[in-house]
This record gives sequence, C-alpha cells and structure tokens, in this order.
Amino acid sequence: MNKDQADGNWKQFKGKVKEQWGKLTDDDLAVIEGKREQLVGKIQERYGYQKEAAEKEVKSWEDHSKYRW
Repeated sequence: MNKDQADGNWKQFKGKVKEQWGKLTDDDLAVIEGKREQLVGKIQERYGYQKEAAEKEVKSWEDHSKYRW
C-alpha cells in the first residue's frame, strides 16, 4: 500500500469513525491519525468512559465493521 492509498483509506475510515462517535471533532481525528490507542483515548475524553469501556466499544465496532487498524 502506498502513501496515497493509505491517505485515502484514512479519509474513508475517518468518516466511519465520525458516524460512530459523533462527539469526536475534526481536531480529534487529526490527532488520532489512524492510531487505535489515540482513538480509545479520545473516546474516553469526549464520552467520559473508563479506558476498559472505551476499549470494549472500539473492539465491538471493529468486530462489526470492515475496518481494521
């Protein structure tokens, strides 16, 4: 996968993340930049979840979607 493909995949992925977690801002997504742990942290921050709950939610979303890290 080249950089252009990775960039395109991140743009698609970013849209799906925003659909799932609408409280995440464009700035949050810029920080996340495709990093799973950053996503978990931002979900904790925006939704007030404990780390385990955020991890569980991301894992469940991964299991039910075609997107993988």
